[in-house]
Amino acid sequence: MKHTLTFLTALLLAPLAALHPADAPKPKPNILFILADDLGAHDPHCFGSTFHETPNIDALAARGVKFTQAYAASPLCSPTRSSILAGIYPARSGITTPSCHELRVNLEKKLVANAGPTQRAINADSLTRLKSEYFTLAETLHEAGYATAHFGKWHLGHNLKPTDHYEAKDQGFDVDWPHAPRAAGPGGGYLAPWKFITDPAITAKTGTHIEDRMSEEAAKFIREHKGGPFYVNYWAYSVHSPWNARKDYIEHFQKTADAKNPQHNPLYAAMVRSLDDGVGNLLKALDDAGVADNTIVVFFSDNGGWAYPPKATDPEGFADQPATSNAPLRAGKASLYEGGTREPMIVVWPGKVKPGTVNDALFQSTDFYPTLLAMTGLKPHADVKLDGLDQSRTLLGEPSPRDRVFCHFPHGTPNQAQNIPGMLPGSYVRKGDWKLLRFYADNEDGSDRFELYNLKDDIGETKNLAAEKPDMVRELNALISGFLKDTDAVVPVRNPNYGKTVAAATKGKGKGKTNDDEFPGLQGWKARGFTFTAKGGTVTITPTNTTPFMGVGAGVNGPATLKFRARTAKKGEAKIEVLNPGGEKKGEKPLAFAYTLDGGDWQEVSVNIPATGALGILRLYLPVQQEPVEIDWIELQGAGAKKRWKF
Repeated sequence: MKHTLTFLTALLLAPLAALHPADAPKPKPNILFILADDLGAHDPHCFGSTFHETPNIDALAARGVKFTQAYAASPLCSPTRSSILAGIYPARSGITTPSCHELRVNLEKKLVANAGPTQRAINADSLTRLKSEYFTLAETLHEAGYATAHFGKWHLGHNLKPTDHYEAKDQGFDVDWPHAPRAAGPGGGYLAPWKFITDPAITAKTGTHIEDRMSEEAAKFIREHKGGPFYVNYWAYSVHSPWNARKDYIEHFQKTADAKNPQHNPLYAAMVRSLDDGVGNLLKALDDAGVADNTIVVFFSDNGGWAYPPKATDPEGFADQPATSNAPLRAGKASLYEGGTREPMIVVWPGKVKPGTVNDALFQSTDFYPTLLAMTGLKPHADVKLDGLDQSRTLLGEPSPRDRVFCHFPHGTPNQAQNIPGMLPGSYVRKGDWKLLRFYADNEDGSDRFELYNLKDDIGETKNLAAEKPDMVRELNALISGFLKDTDAVVPVRNPNYGKTVAAATKGKGKGKTNDDEFPGLQGWKARGFTFTAKGGTVTITPTNTTPFMGVGAGVNGPATLKFRARTAKKGEAKIEVLNPGGEKKGEKPLAFAYTLDGGDWQEVSVNIPATGALGILRLYLPVQQEPVEIDWIELQGAGAKKRWKF
């Protein structure tokens, strides 16, 4: 009888409910998270660029709120990506460099085993995987009924065996496209056919840009899940190296480039334009599916823009031009200065955020996790520890709960800092207008060095006030120390071997130092763009960027033949470069000779160098697929002379 009355009551009240649709529960909002790779704080037109064209990003800003003081948790990509998904500082997770594509698995927070005599500090050994024990933002949303999809760059780890759980589908996503977790970036280029995508089913017309193809796939997912709710991670490959782009876009920007403009590289502008195209396709998909009014959209970048000459470009001709400028911010990607971590950020929250507004509150990438959950009416699990703060009310114009931001970057060397200012092992805190940087073991006596800036008066970080304001240094340094303790951070320490080997090796031998002093395991070769271990008669090389190479003075006359024995797990193409003596100083282009490693077993490679006369610098480039390469020996046979390196 009780059940009958309940049923009849429901029937009677049903028409009343139909008359008051406003009383019905509203569907949960969808989420589209667009993360650019290496996009600078002022690269979009709506953030100040007078050269780059970003009509779709500009349109997105017009729909929501722009943040002017948003920070990535790191000046490099993987640490920031982990901070978004896990809601914790890289110092706590241990992912402090982009090393998650490596074959080696390191899940232990520790210092590196050793440091060369040219390094002042012994740096941290970054974790190479986002631990599966973290309950990610995607997992939380998935548990709440969201359809979840990841498109694009992952760079948080890959699986080597069935029991591993480090890839996107292990961390809360239903879809992972194009599924390239071992690819640190678009190795081989942005235009189809794509060398970094291993799925043979993913095809496109030759010359198709990856952002066009990937946004097409993401748009399809949006249309198929328009009934919601959905969470789409669109983590773009653009505008990270390699430095190539659509030819028509390059030609377009060549017509408007002005060397007087801090941003004037047509190649980079073309890369930004393709990123913007992808954003436009996503926004159109939301509109076409009729879900734009119920979709939260976030736009962010993982670190600062590459404000330095790109060195290698395709097509050639742009290597002497800085890719971008983050001015008035100092430096860029890989730097602890503002250009390294301050980002363009847009949030669209239909019906909540007033369109076209600007917000000057502090925001950090760790905040996305609790903020997005609050925007959807959800809460993190009670046992999930988050460093991020809920800034959902900040989006509406209320005061921010964040009054400081921290960054811990326990990597870099003085040599690297010569090319990228601020690429040193260090930490910083910003509180209010003040920012203190602590560079570990960077004084001659091995003590930490401090830089203090008032960002309100000196956004370019040009006047170090540390000596003038010791009390402020002590106050902010205490905050850094507390942060390091709370996060159980791996803190670099003074290298006791700094300078010792160099001094011993050069004693009584005139001035300067030998290559052996700097890279003893490479027997005279210099390392550029990779780390290495020398063990058991082989050198194992792990690339850290897309153009790793070994360099040495040839010291023989041509014609010559370079032979070496090597192996790698994956097929890859690379080249040999040779310069005449003094060629670099003269601005001469090196001679280049291609070779291929087939992947799998050991392979002996032979490259003929037809040049005659004295050979200068010899560079052995390694395949750019970011895979470790093992080298057994190298032999250089010149006219009447032979050199051999047995590792």
